[in-house]
Amino acid sequence: MWKFVLQGCIAALLVSSAAQAVSPADPDKVIRVAFPAADDGFDMVRTQNYYSGFIAETIYETLLTYDYLASPAKLVPKVAEAMPEVTNEGKTYVFRLKKGIHFSDDPAFKGKKRELTAMDFAYSFRRLLDPANRSPSAGLLQGKILGMDSVVAAAKKSGKFDYDAPVAGLQTPDRYTLQIQLTAPDYNFLYVIAYGAMAGSAREVIDAYGAQSGQHPVGTGAYMLDKYVPRSKVILVANPDYRGSIWDFQPSADPTDLQLIRDMKGKKMPQVGRVEISVIEEEQARWLAFQDKQIDIDWIPQLASRTALDGDKLKPAFAAQNIRLQRFIEPAISYTFFNMHDPIVGGYTIEKNALRRAIAMSYNTAEDVSIIRQDQAVRAQMVMPPGVVGYDPAYRSSIGYDPVLANKLLDRYGYKRGADGYRTLPDGKPLVLRINREASVIYQELAELWKRGLDTIGIRAEHPVSNFADNLKSATKCELMMWGGAWSVDYPDGENFMQLLYGPNAHQGNNGCYESPAYDALYRKAISLPPGPERTGLYAQMNRQMEADTAWVLQVLRIRNWVSRPWVQGFKKHPLIHAGWEYLDVDKRMASEAR
Repeated sequence: MWKFVLQGCIAALLVSSAAQAVSPADPDKVIRVAFPAADDGFDMVRTQNYYSGFIAETIYETLLTYDYLASPAKLVPKVAEAMPEVTNEGKTYVFRLKKGIHFSDDPAFKGKKRELTAMDFAYSFRRLLDPANRSPSAGLLQGKILGMDSVVAAAKKSGKFDYDAPVAGLQTPDRYTLQIQLTAPDYNFLYVIAYGAMAGSAREVIDAYGAQSGQHPVGTGAYMLDKYVPRSKVILVANPDYRGSIWDFQPSADPTDLQLIRDMKGKKMPQVGRVEISVIEEEQARWLAFQDKQIDIDWIPQLASRTALDGDKLKPAFAAQNIRLQRFIEPAISYTFFNMHDPIVGGYTIEKNALRRAIAMSYNTAEDVSIIRQDQAVRAQMVMPPGVVGYDPAYRSSIGYDPVLANKLLDRYGYKRGADGYRTLPDGKPLVLRINREASVIYQELAELWKRGLDTIGIRAEHPVSNFADNLKSATKCELMMWGGAWSVDYPDGENFMQLLYGPNAHQGNNGCYESPAYDALYRKAISLPPGPERTGLYAQMNRQMEADTAWVLQVLRIRNWVSRPWVQGFKKHPLIHAGWEYLDVDKRMASEAR
Protein backbone atom coordinates (compact mmCIF):
# COMPACT_ATOMS: atom_id res chain seq x y z
CA MET A 1 0.00 0.00 0.00
CA TRP A 2 1.20 3.46 -0.83
CA LYS A 3 2.25 5.75 1.96
CA PHE A 4 2.88 9.42 1.49
CA VAL A 5 5.25 11.86 3.09
CA LEU A 6 6.19 15.40 2.17
CA GLN A 7 9.84 15.63 1.32
CA GLY A 8 12.10 18.58 1.84
CA CYS A 9 13.94 20.35 -0.90
CA ILE A 10 15.42 17.91 -3.37
CA ALA A 11 17.12 18.16 -6.69
CA ALA A 12 14.92 17.99 -9.76
CA LEU A 13 15.05 14.51 -11.16
CA LEU A 14 14.11 15.44 -14.68
CA VAL A 15 17.11 16.62 -16.63
CA SER A 16 15.71 19.03 -19.18
CA SER A 17 16.83 21.73 -21.50
CA ALA A 18 14.52 24.55 -22.50
CA ALA A 19 16.63 25.13 -25.56
CA GLN A 20 15.65 21.74 -27.00
CA ALA A 21 12.69 22.31 -29.28
CA VAL A 22 12.52 19.06 -31.22
CA SER A 23 10.38 16.40 -29.57
CA PRO A 24 11.75 12.85 -29.53
CA ALA A 25 8.19 11.51 -29.64
CA ASP A 26 7.52 9.04 -32.45
CA PRO A 27 4.07 9.48 -34.04
CA ASP A 28 4.00 5.72 -34.72
CA LYS A 29 4.27 4.97 -31.01
CA VAL A 30 0.66 4.92 -29.84
CA ILE A 31 -0.89 4.24 -26.44
CA ARG A 32 -4.56 3.22 -26.48
CA VAL A 33 -6.57 3.46 -23.28
CA ALA A 34 -10.23 3.66 -22.23
CA PHE A 35 -12.11 5.70 -19.66
CA PRO A 36 -15.15 4.16 -17.91
CA ALA A 37 -16.85 7.57 -17.80
CA ALA A 38 -16.78 10.78 -19.77
CA ASP A 39 -14.73 13.84 -18.99
CA ASP A 40 -16.26 17.26 -18.39
CA GLY A 41 -13.84 19.34 -20.44
CA PHE A 42 -10.27 20.10 -19.46
CA ASP A 43 -10.50 23.33 -17.51
CA MET A 44 -9.68 22.06 -14.02
CA VAL A 45 -10.66 25.39 -12.50
CA ARG A 46 -14.25 24.55 -13.44
CA THR A 47 -14.41 20.82 -12.78
CA GLN A 48 -13.18 18.10 -10.46
CA ASN A 49 -14.00 15.36 -12.96
CA TYR A 50 -11.48 12.56 -12.43
CA TYR A 51 -11.19 11.79 -16.13
CA SER A 52 -10.82 15.44 -17.07
CA GLY A 53 -7.82 15.42 -14.75
CA PHE A 54 -6.15 12.62 -16.71
CA ILE A 55 -6.11 14.75 -19.85
CA ALA A 56 -5.44 18.10 -18.21
CA GLU A 57 -2.29 16.94 -16.44
CA THR A 58 -0.69 16.01 -19.77
CA ILE A 59 -1.54 19.35 -21.40
CA TYR A 60 -0.99 21.78 -18.53
CA GLU A 61 1.87 21.91 -16.05
CA THR A 62 2.09 22.73 -12.38
CA LEU A 63 4.99 24.18 -10.44
CA LEU A 64 5.52 20.87 -8.67
CA THR A 65 4.72 17.26 -9.43
CA TYR A 66 5.54 13.83 -7.98
CA ASP A 67 8.48 11.52 -8.51
CA TYR A 68 7.24 8.74 -10.80
CA LEU A 69 8.64 5.81 -8.80
CA ALA A 70 9.23 7.05 -5.25
CA SER A 71 7.24 5.39 -2.49
CA PRO A 72 6.37 7.10 -0.16
CA ALA A 73 5.30 9.65 -2.77
CA LYS A 74 7.66 12.57 -3.11
CA LEU A 75 7.12 16.10 -4.42
CA VAL A 76 9.61 17.31 -7.03
CA PRO A 77 9.84 20.40 -9.26
CA LYS A 78 7.97 20.46 -12.58
CA VAL A 79 8.23 23.93 -14.13
CA ALA A 80 9.84 25.36 -10.99
CA GLU A 81 13.64 25.35 -11.03
CA ALA A 82 13.74 23.83 -7.55
CA MET A 83 11.59 23.35 -4.48
CA PRO A 84 10.46 26.74 -3.14
CA GLU A 85 12.15 28.89 -0.53
CA VAL A 86 9.92 28.80 2.56
CA THR A 87 10.23 31.57 5.16
CA ASN A 88 8.14 33.60 7.59
CA GLU A 89 7.35 30.58 9.78
CA GLY A 90 5.93 28.64 6.84
CA LYS A 91 3.74 31.42 5.47
CA THR A 92 5.87 32.72 2.57
CA TYR A 93 6.78 30.64 -0.48
CA VAL A 94 9.02 31.80 -3.32
CA PHE A 95 9.02 29.80 -6.56
CA ARG A 96 11.41 30.47 -9.42
CA LEU A 97 10.34 29.20 -12.83
CA LYS A 98 12.52 27.61 -15.46
CA LYS A 99 13.10 29.94 -18.38
CA GLY A 100 12.23 29.20 -21.98
CA ILE A 101 9.08 27.12 -21.41
CA HIS A 102 6.48 27.95 -24.06
CA PHE A 103 2.80 27.30 -24.57
CA SER A 104 1.86 25.27 -27.61
CA ASP A 105 0.98 27.41 -30.62
CA ASP A 106 -2.55 28.81 -30.72
CA PRO A 107 -4.32 31.60 -32.65
CA ALA A 108 -4.89 33.40 -29.36
CA PHE A 109 -1.16 34.25 -29.37
CA LYS A 110 -1.42 35.94 -32.79
CA GLY A 111 1.53 34.12 -34.31
CA LYS A 112 3.97 34.80 -31.47
CA LYS A 113 5.70 32.30 -29.23
CA ARG A 114 4.24 32.64 -25.75
CA GLU A 115 6.53 31.96 -22.80
CA LEU A 116 5.21 30.64 -19.49
CA THR A 117 5.75 33.19 -16.72
CA ALA A 118 5.00 33.65 -13.05
CA MET A 119 2.03 35.81 -14.01
CA ASP A 120 0.35 32.77 -15.57
CA PHE A 121 0.30 31.03 -12.20
CA ALA A 122 -0.91 34.15 -10.39
CA TYR A 123 -3.69 34.38 -12.99
CA SER A 124 -4.66 30.72 -12.50
CA PHE A 125 -4.89 31.18 -8.73
CA ARG A 126 -7.12 34.21 -9.23
CA ARG A 127 -9.33 32.29 -11.66
CA LEU A 128 -9.78 29.58 -9.05
CA LEU A 129 -11.13 32.18 -6.60
CA ASP A 130 -13.23 34.17 -9.08
CA PRO A 131 -16.83 33.62 -7.84
CA ALA A 132 -18.09 33.65 -11.44
CA ASN A 133 -16.20 30.41 -12.12
CA ARG A 134 -17.87 28.59 -9.23
CA SER A 135 -14.76 26.46 -9.00
CA PRO A 136 -15.28 23.19 -7.09
CA SER A 137 -11.61 23.49 -6.08
CA ALA A 138 -11.80 27.03 -4.72
CA GLY A 139 -11.63 25.72 -1.17
CA LEU A 140 -7.99 24.81 -1.75
CA LEU A 141 -7.11 28.52 -1.70
CA GLN A 142 -10.06 30.27 -0.03
CA GLY A 143 -8.99 32.42 2.88
CA LYS A 144 -5.35 31.38 2.50
CA ILE A 145 -3.69 34.09 0.39
CA LEU A 146 -3.01 37.36 2.22
CA GLY A 147 -5.18 40.17 0.86
CA MET A 148 -7.18 38.02 -1.56
CA ASP A 149 -10.36 37.86 0.52
CA SER A 150 -11.11 41.54 -0.10
CA VAL A 151 -10.79 41.07 -3.88
CA VAL A 152 -13.15 38.08 -3.75
CA ALA A 153 -15.61 40.00 -1.57
CA ALA A 154 -15.58 42.94 -4.00
CA ALA A 155 -16.25 40.55 -6.89
CA LYS A 156 -19.23 39.03 -5.10
CA LYS A 157 -20.62 42.51 -4.56
CA SER A 158 -19.96 43.91 -8.04
CA GLY A 159 -20.33 40.74 -10.07
CA LYS A 160 -16.90 41.23 -11.68
CA PHE A 161 -13.55 39.95 -10.47
CA ASP A 162 -10.67 42.43 -10.77
CA TYR A 163 -7.82 40.31 -12.10
CA ASP A 164 -5.43 43.26 -11.93
CA ALA A 165 -6.13 44.27 -8.34
CA PRO A 166 -2.97 44.20 -6.22
CA VAL A 167 -2.86 41.37 -3.69
CA ALA A 168 -0.21 41.46 -0.98
CA GLY A 169 0.04 37.68 -0.82
CA LEU A 170 0.38 37.06 -4.57
CA GLN A 171 3.35 38.86 -6.07
CA THR A 172 5.43 38.47 -9.24
CA PRO A 173 8.53 40.61 -8.59
CA ASP A 174 9.97 39.54 -11.94
CA ARG A 175 9.01 37.46 -14.95
CA TYR A 176 10.10 34.15 -13.42
CA THR A 177 9.44 34.63 -9.69
CA LEU A 178 6.18 33.89 -7.90
CA GLN A 179 5.89 34.91 -4.24
CA ILE A 180 2.96 33.64 -2.21
CA GLN A 181 2.22 34.78 1.33
CA LEU A 182 -0.37 32.85 3.31
CA THR A 183 -2.55 34.13 6.08
CA ALA A 184 -1.43 31.22 8.28
CA PRO A 185 0.86 28.20 7.93
CA ASP A 186 -0.64 25.48 5.74
CA TYR A 187 1.11 22.15 6.09
CA ASN A 188 -0.48 20.83 2.90
CA PHE A 189 0.20 23.86 0.73
CA LEU A 190 2.86 22.25 -1.45
CA TYR A 191 0.52 19.34 -2.13
CA VAL A 192 -2.09 21.88 -3.21
CA ILE A 193 0.44 23.54 -5.53
CA ALA A 194 0.92 20.19 -7.31
CA TYR A 195 -2.83 19.78 -7.94
CA GLY A 196 -3.98 20.16 -11.56
CA ALA A 197 -6.21 23.20 -10.96
CA MET A 198 -3.04 25.12 -10.00
CA ALA A 199 -1.45 24.74 -13.44
CA GLY A 200 -0.28 27.80 -15.31
CA SER A 201 -2.69 29.05 -17.97
CA ALA A 202 -2.53 31.92 -20.45
CA ARG A 203 -5.00 34.71 -19.84
CA GLU A 204 -5.34 35.53 -23.54
CA VAL A 205 -6.44 31.94 -24.25
CA ILE A 206 -9.15 32.05 -21.58
CA ASP A 207 -10.26 35.47 -22.86
CA ALA A 208 -10.35 34.18 -26.45
CA TYR A 209 -12.39 31.04 -25.83
CA GLY A 210 -14.38 31.96 -22.72
CA ALA A 211 -16.85 29.26 -21.75
CA GLN A 212 -15.33 26.97 -24.40
CA SER A 213 -11.88 27.02 -22.79
CA GLY A 214 -12.51 23.58 -21.35
CA GLN A 215 -12.79 22.17 -24.87
CA HIS A 216 -9.83 24.19 -26.14
CA PRO A 217 -6.96 23.57 -23.70
CA VAL A 218 -3.64 25.26 -24.44
CA GLY A 219 -0.76 24.41 -22.15
CA THR A 220 2.97 23.83 -21.93
CA GLY A 221 2.88 20.08 -21.28
CA ALA A 222 4.09 17.08 -23.21
CA TYR A 223 0.83 16.65 -25.16
CA MET A 224 -1.73 18.70 -27.06
CA LEU A 225 -5.37 18.04 -27.86
CA ASP A 226 -5.65 16.80 -31.44
CA LYS A 227 -9.25 15.54 -31.58
CA TYR A 228 -12.13 15.76 -29.15
CA VAL A 229 -15.49 14.04 -29.53
CA PRO A 230 -17.26 14.73 -26.23
CA ARG A 231 -18.19 11.57 -24.32
CA SER A 232 -16.69 9.38 -27.01
CA LYS A 233 -13.07 9.99 -28.05
CA VAL A 234 -10.02 12.05 -27.10
CA ILE A 235 -6.80 11.99 -29.12
CA LEU A 236 -3.61 13.62 -27.88
CA VAL A 237 -0.45 14.19 -29.87
CA ALA A 238 3.00 15.05 -28.59
CA ASN A 239 3.72 18.76 -28.27
CA PRO A 240 6.52 19.37 -30.83
CA ASP A 241 7.92 22.24 -28.78
CA TYR A 242 7.95 20.46 -25.44
CA ARG A 243 11.34 20.86 -23.79
CA GLY A 244 11.70 17.14 -23.05
CA SER A 245 13.37 15.28 -20.21
CA ILE A 246 15.64 12.33 -19.56
CA TRP A 247 14.07 9.29 -17.86
CA ASP A 248 16.24 8.97 -14.76
CA PHE A 249 14.09 7.84 -11.86
CA GLN A 250 15.47 5.91 -8.92
CA PRO A 251 13.84 2.65 -7.77
CA SER A 252 11.61 2.41 -4.73
CA ALA A 253 11.49 -0.71 -2.56
CA ASP A 254 9.17 -2.30 -5.14
CA PRO A 255 11.24 -4.95 -6.99
CA THR A 256 9.27 -4.41 -10.21
CA ASP A 257 10.90 -0.97 -10.51
CA LEU A 258 14.12 -2.64 -11.64
CA GLN A 259 12.55 -3.84 -14.88
CA LEU A 260 11.15 -0.38 -15.54
CA ILE A 261 14.60 1.09 -15.10
CA ARG A 262 16.14 -1.48 -17.46
CA ASP A 263 13.54 -0.58 -20.08
CA MET A 264 13.59 3.19 -19.68
CA LYS A 265 16.72 4.64 -18.07
CA GLY A 266 18.43 7.29 -20.18
CA LYS A 267 15.68 7.69 -22.78
CA LYS A 268 14.71 11.16 -23.85
CA MET A 269 11.02 11.69 -23.14
CA PRO A 270 8.32 11.70 -24.30
CA GLN A 271 8.68 8.71 -26.61
CA VAL A 272 4.97 8.14 -27.24
CA GLY A 273 3.71 10.36 -30.05
CA ARG A 274 -0.01 9.70 -29.80
CA VAL A 275 -2.47 8.76 -27.08
CA GLU A 276 -5.96 7.57 -28.03
CA ILE A 277 -8.61 7.55 -25.31
CA SER A 278 -12.01 5.95 -25.87
CA VAL A 279 -14.94 6.34 -23.50
CA ILE A 280 -16.27 2.82 -22.85
CA GLU A 281 -18.69 2.99 -19.95
CA GLU A 282 -19.62 -0.68 -19.86
CA GLU A 283 -17.04 -2.69 -17.92
CA GLN A 284 -17.49 -5.89 -19.91
CA ALA A 285 -17.02 -4.06 -23.21
CA ARG A 286 -13.88 -2.36 -21.92
CA TRP A 287 -12.43 -5.66 -20.71
CA LEU A 288 -13.20 -7.32 -24.04
CA ALA A 289 -11.42 -4.44 -25.79
CA PHE A 290 -8.33 -5.08 -23.67
CA GLN A 291 -8.42 -8.80 -24.40
CA ASP A 292 -8.81 -8.02 -28.11
CA LYS A 293 -5.69 -5.77 -27.89
CA GLN A 294 -7.68 -2.67 -28.82
CA ILE A 295 -6.50 -0.96 -25.64
CA ASP A 296 -3.10 -1.34 -24.01
CA ILE A 297 -3.63 -0.38 -20.36
CA ASP A 298 -6.66 -0.99 -18.18
CA TRP A 299 -7.74 -2.39 -14.85
CA ILE A 300 -9.49 -5.72 -14.52
CA PRO A 301 -13.17 -5.03 -13.81
CA GLN A 302 -14.57 -6.69 -10.74
CA LEU A 303 -16.94 -8.81 -12.82
CA ALA A 304 -13.94 -10.41 -14.57
CA SER A 305 -11.66 -10.82 -11.56
CA ARG A 306 -12.50 -14.47 -10.90
CA THR A 307 -11.86 -15.41 -14.51
CA ALA A 308 -8.64 -13.39 -14.79
CA LEU A 309 -7.05 -13.77 -11.36
CA ASP A 310 -5.81 -16.65 -9.28
CA GLY A 311 -5.48 -14.99 -5.89
CA ASP A 312 -3.12 -12.07 -6.39
CA LYS A 313 -1.70 -13.36 -9.70
CA LEU A 314 -2.95 -13.59 -13.26
CA LYS A 315 -4.32 -16.90 -14.41
CA PRO A 316 -2.08 -18.84 -16.81
CA ALA A 317 -3.99 -17.80 -19.95
CA PHE A 318 -3.21 -14.15 -19.23
CA ALA A 319 0.24 -14.66 -17.78
CA ALA A 320 1.23 -16.52 -20.96
CA GLN A 321 0.63 -13.29 -22.91
CA ASN A 322 3.24 -11.53 -20.75
CA ILE A 323 0.58 -9.15 -19.48
CA ARG A 324 1.90 -7.23 -16.47
CA LEU A 325 -0.20 -6.93 -13.31
CA GLN A 326 -0.09 -4.25 -10.59
CA ARG A 327 -2.37 -4.85 -7.63
CA PHE A 328 -3.06 -2.50 -4.71
CA ILE A 329 -5.80 -0.89 -2.63
CA GLU A 330 -6.71 2.25 -4.51
CA PRO A 331 -6.21 5.43 -2.45
CA ALA A 332 -9.88 6.33 -2.87
CA ILE A 333 -13.18 5.83 -1.10
CA SER A 334 -16.61 5.00 -2.48
CA TYR A 335 -19.67 6.41 -0.75
CA THR A 336 -23.20 7.70 -1.25
CA PHE A 337 -24.02 11.18 -0.01
CA PHE A 338 -27.32 12.58 1.20
CA ASN A 339 -28.34 16.06 0.04
CA MET A 340 -28.84 17.87 3.32
CA HIS A 341 -31.01 20.48 1.57
CA ASP A 342 -33.40 17.88 0.16
CA PRO A 343 -36.92 18.04 1.66
CA ILE A 344 -37.09 14.25 2.12
CA VAL A 345 -33.64 13.11 3.27
CA GLY A 346 -32.12 16.45 4.27
CA GLY A 347 -32.27 18.44 7.46
CA TYR A 348 -30.86 18.03 10.94
CA THR A 349 -33.91 17.13 13.01
CA ILE A 350 -33.83 13.82 14.84
CA GLU A 351 -36.49 12.23 12.61
CA LYS A 352 -34.56 13.17 9.45
CA ASN A 353 -31.36 11.80 10.91
CA ALA A 354 -33.23 8.61 11.88
CA LEU A 355 -34.33 8.21 8.24
CA ARG A 356 -30.79 8.65 6.93
CA ARG A 357 -29.39 6.30 9.57
CA ALA A 358 -31.94 3.63 8.70
CA ILE A 359 -31.13 3.97 5.00
CA ALA A 360 -27.41 3.65 5.77
CA MET A 361 -28.00 0.55 7.91
CA SER A 362 -29.94 -1.11 5.09
CA TYR A 363 -26.87 -1.10 2.82
CA ASN A 364 -25.21 -4.52 2.85
CA THR A 365 -21.52 -3.73 2.40
CA ALA A 366 -20.56 -7.40 2.75
CA GLU A 367 -22.63 -8.23 -0.34
CA ASP A 368 -21.12 -5.25 -2.15
CA VAL A 369 -17.65 -6.67 -1.48
CA SER A 370 -18.35 -10.34 -2.18
CA ILE A 371 -20.98 -10.27 -4.92
CA ILE A 372 -20.58 -7.01 -6.81
CA ARG A 373 -16.86 -6.38 -6.29
CA GLN A 374 -16.00 -10.10 -6.50
CA ASP A 375 -13.88 -9.72 -3.36
CA GLN A 376 -11.82 -6.99 -5.02
CA ALA A 377 -12.67 -4.51 -2.27
CA VAL A 378 -12.78 -4.11 1.49
CA ARG A 379 -15.18 -2.21 3.69
CA ALA A 380 -14.39 1.49 4.16
CA GLN A 381 -14.23 2.49 7.83
CA MET A 382 -13.25 6.15 7.53
CA VAL A 383 -13.89 9.07 5.21
CA MET A 384 -10.24 8.72 4.13
CA PRO A 385 -8.52 5.60 2.77
CA PRO A 386 -5.38 3.86 4.03
CA GLY A 387 -2.15 5.44 2.87
CA VAL A 388 -3.00 9.09 3.45
CA VAL A 389 -1.61 11.07 6.36
CA GLY A 390 -4.14 10.98 9.20
CA TYR A 391 -5.65 7.58 8.48
CA ASP A 392 -6.18 5.50 11.64
CA PRO A 393 -6.11 1.74 10.93
CA ALA A 394 -7.76 1.04 14.28
CA TYR A 395 -10.80 3.23 13.54
CA ARG A 396 -14.14 1.44 13.05
CA SER A 397 -17.32 3.04 11.79
CA SER A 398 -20.26 3.20 14.16
CA ILE A 399 -22.75 2.55 11.32
CA GLY A 400 -23.11 -1.01 10.08
CA TYR A 401 -25.59 -3.21 8.26
CA ASP A 402 -28.50 -3.74 10.65
CA PRO A 403 -31.98 -3.79 9.07
CA VAL A 404 -33.61 -4.88 12.34
CA LEU A 405 -32.43 -1.77 14.16
CA ALA A 406 -33.18 0.33 11.07
CA ASN A 407 -36.82 -0.80 11.16
CA LYS A 408 -37.07 0.05 14.84
CA LEU A 409 -35.73 3.54 14.18
CA LEU A 410 -38.26 4.17 11.42
CA ASP A 411 -41.12 2.87 13.56
CA ARG A 412 -40.10 5.07 16.48
CA TYR A 413 -39.93 8.27 14.45
CA GLY A 414 -43.22 7.93 12.61
CA TYR A 415 -42.33 6.45 9.24
CA LYS A 416 -45.37 4.18 9.06
CA ARG A 417 -45.88 1.23 6.72
CA GLY A 418 -48.90 1.29 4.43
CA ALA A 419 -50.98 -1.65 3.29
CA ASP A 420 -48.41 -2.34 0.55
CA GLY A 421 -45.63 -2.64 3.13
CA TYR A 422 -43.86 0.58 2.13
CA ARG A 423 -43.44 3.51 4.45
CA THR A 424 -44.60 7.11 4.26
CA LEU A 425 -43.14 10.25 5.77
CA PRO A 426 -44.34 11.11 9.29
CA ASP A 427 -46.85 13.58 7.77
CA GLY A 428 -48.30 10.80 5.59
CA LYS A 429 -46.79 12.02 2.33
CA PRO A 430 -45.06 9.54 0.02
CA LEU A 431 -41.52 8.47 0.86
CA VAL A 432 -39.58 7.73 -2.32
CA LEU A 433 -35.81 8.01 -2.62
CA ARG A 434 -34.03 9.09 -5.81
CA ILE A 435 -30.56 7.55 -5.96
CA ASN A 436 -28.93 8.70 -9.18
CA ARG A 437 -26.60 6.37 -11.02
CA GLU A 438 -24.78 5.77 -14.30
CA ALA A 439 -25.74 3.24 -16.98
CA SER A 440 -23.11 0.50 -16.77
CA VAL A 441 -23.74 -2.94 -15.32
CA ILE A 442 -21.99 -2.34 -12.00
CA TYR A 443 -24.29 0.60 -11.24
CA GLN A 444 -27.30 -1.52 -12.12
CA GLU A 445 -26.02 -4.15 -9.68
CA LEU A 446 -25.51 -1.52 -7.00
CA ALA A 447 -29.06 -0.25 -7.59
CA GLU A 448 -30.33 -3.81 -7.09
CA LEU A 449 -28.30 -4.08 -3.87
CA TRP A 450 -29.87 -0.84 -2.67
CA LYS A 451 -33.34 -2.19 -3.54
CA ARG A 452 -32.80 -5.43 -1.61
CA GLY A 453 -31.69 -3.49 1.45
CA LEU A 454 -34.38 -0.82 1.25
CA ASP A 455 -37.10 -3.43 0.75
CA THR A 456 -36.17 -4.90 4.14
CA ILE A 457 -37.01 -1.57 5.77
CA GLY A 458 -40.00 -0.69 3.55
CA ILE A 459 -38.62 2.23 1.57
CA ARG A 460 -39.14 2.71 -2.16
CA ALA A 461 -36.35 4.07 -4.36
CA GLU A 462 -35.97 5.22 -7.93
CA HIS A 463 -32.62 5.16 -9.72
CA PRO A 464 -32.52 7.83 -12.46
CA VAL A 465 -29.83 7.06 -15.03
CA SER A 466 -27.54 9.67 -16.54
CA ASN A 467 -23.89 9.90 -17.51
CA PHE A 468 -21.17 10.62 -14.99
CA ALA A 469 -20.38 14.14 -16.22
CA ASP A 470 -24.00 15.29 -16.01
CA ASN A 471 -24.50 13.67 -12.61
CA LEU A 472 -21.37 15.44 -11.36
CA LYS A 473 -22.62 18.80 -12.60
CA SER A 474 -25.95 18.30 -10.82
CA ALA A 475 -24.24 17.06 -7.68
CA THR A 476 -21.98 20.11 -7.59
CA LYS A 477 -25.13 22.25 -7.52
CA CYS A 478 -26.54 20.10 -4.66
CA GLU A 479 -29.43 19.06 -6.91
CA LEU A 480 -29.29 15.28 -6.38
CA MET A 481 -31.08 13.65 -3.44
CA MET A 482 -28.52 10.84 -3.27
CA TRP A 483 -25.64 9.82 -5.49
CA GLY A 484 -22.94 7.22 -5.14
CA GLY A 485 -19.44 7.87 -6.34
CA ALA A 486 -15.80 7.78 -5.40
CA TRP A 487 -13.15 10.30 -4.42
CA SER A 488 -9.54 9.60 -5.36
CA VAL A 489 -6.61 11.21 -3.63
CA ASP A 490 -5.54 14.60 -5.04
CA TYR A 491 -2.92 15.16 -2.39
CA PRO A 492 -1.79 12.68 0.24
CA ASP A 493 -3.30 14.09 3.42
CA GLY A 494 -6.62 13.36 5.09
CA GLU A 495 -7.64 16.99 4.58
CA ASN A 496 -8.17 16.15 0.89
CA PHE A 497 -11.04 13.89 1.96
CA MET A 498 -12.31 15.71 5.04
CA GLN A 499 -12.80 18.92 3.03
CA LEU A 500 -15.59 17.12 1.12
CA LEU A 501 -17.78 17.60 4.22
CA TYR A 502 -16.66 21.12 5.19
CA GLY A 503 -19.65 23.49 5.16
CA PRO A 504 -18.05 26.39 3.22
CA ASN A 505 -17.15 23.91 0.46
CA ALA A 506 -20.79 23.37 -0.49
CA HIS A 507 -21.00 23.55 -4.31
CA GLN A 508 -17.25 22.98 -4.56
CA GLY A 509 -16.73 19.38 -3.53
CA ASN A 510 -19.22 19.16 -0.65
CA ASN A 511 -21.94 17.79 -2.94
CA GLY A 512 -24.34 16.98 -0.13
CA CYS A 513 -24.23 20.57 1.18
CA TYR A 514 -23.49 19.18 4.64
CA GLU A 515 -23.20 22.03 7.14
CA SER A 516 -22.26 21.17 10.69
CA PRO A 517 -20.82 23.86 12.98
CA ALA A 518 -19.22 21.13 15.11
CA TYR A 519 -17.59 19.46 12.10
CA ASP A 520 -16.44 22.77 10.64
CA ALA A 521 -14.81 23.84 13.91
CA LEU A 522 -12.90 20.55 14.10
CA TYR A 523 -11.83 20.90 10.47
CA ARG A 524 -10.47 24.42 10.97
CA LYS A 525 -8.55 23.32 14.04
CA ALA A 526 -7.16 20.22 12.29
CA ILE A 527 -5.76 22.07 9.28
CA SER A 528 -4.03 24.56 11.55
CA LEU A 529 -1.92 21.76 13.01
CA PRO A 530 1.09 19.93 11.56
CA PRO A 531 0.73 16.21 10.82
CA GLY A 532 0.80 14.20 14.02
CA PRO A 533 -1.31 12.46 16.65
CA GLU A 534 -3.33 15.56 17.55
CA ARG A 535 -4.46 16.18 13.99
CA THR A 536 -5.14 12.48 13.44
CA GLY A 537 -7.32 12.53 16.57
CA LEU A 538 -9.29 15.49 15.21
CA TYR A 539 -9.83 13.66 11.91
CA ALA A 540 -11.30 10.76 13.92
CA GLN A 541 -13.64 13.18 15.72
CA MET A 542 -14.74 14.61 12.37
CA ASN A 543 -15.54 11.09 11.18
CA ARG A 544 -17.65 10.55 14.29
CA GLN A 545 -19.50 13.82 13.69
CA MET A 546 -20.26 12.80 10.11
CA GLU A 547 -21.59 9.48 11.42
CA ALA A 548 -23.66 11.24 14.09
CA ASP A 549 -25.36 13.29 11.36
CA THR A 550 -25.34 10.39 8.85
CA ALA A 551 -24.21 12.64 6.04
CA TRP A 552 -22.74 9.77 4.01
CA VAL A 553 -23.13 6.04 3.55
CA LEU A 554 -19.53 4.84 3.50
CA GLN A 555 -19.10 1.84 1.22
CA VAL A 556 -15.84 0.24 0.06
CA LEU A 557 -12.15 0.64 -0.70
CA ARG A 558 -11.50 -0.84 -4.12
CA ILE A 559 -8.65 -3.19 -4.94
CA ARG A 560 -7.34 -2.23 -8.36
CA ASN A 561 -5.69 -4.75 -10.65
CA TRP A 562 -3.99 -2.72 -13.36
CA VAL A 563 -2.84 -4.64 -16.42
CA SER A 564 -0.66 -3.53 -19.33
CA ARG A 565 0.43 -5.16 -22.55
CA PRO A 566 4.09 -6.21 -22.82
CA TRP A 567 4.86 -3.66 -25.56
CA VAL A 568 4.07 -0.84 -23.12
CA GLN A 569 7.31 0.00 -21.32
CA GLY A 570 7.71 2.05 -18.16
CA PHE A 571 4.12 1.76 -16.92
CA LYS A 572 3.54 1.91 -13.19
CA LYS A 573 0.26 3.24 -11.84
CA HIS A 574 1.01 6.15 -9.58
CA PRO A 575 -1.62 7.20 -7.01
CA LEU A 576 -1.24 10.91 -7.80
CA ILE A 577 0.03 11.05 -11.38
CA HIS A 578 -3.10 9.90 -13.14
CA ALA A 579 -1.92 9.47 -16.73
CA GLY A 580 1.88 9.35 -16.80
CA TRP A 581 1.98 8.87 -20.58
CA GLU A 582 5.02 11.12 -20.93
CA TYR A 583 7.02 8.55 -18.91
CA LEU A 584 6.17 5.58 -21.17
CA ASP A 585 7.56 3.98 -24.29
CA VAL A 586 6.15 1.52 -26.82
CA ASP A 587 7.96 -1.33 -28.53
CA LYS A 588 6.64 -0.64 -32.04
CA ARG A 589 7.67 -3.98 -33.50
CA MET A 590 6.03 -6.00 -30.73
CA ALA A 591 2.88 -3.87 -30.83
CA SER A 592 2.58 -4.14 -34.61
CA GLU A 593 3.00 -7.91 -34.60
CA ALA A 594 0.53 -8.38 -31.75
CA ARG A 595 -2.13 -6.13 -33.19
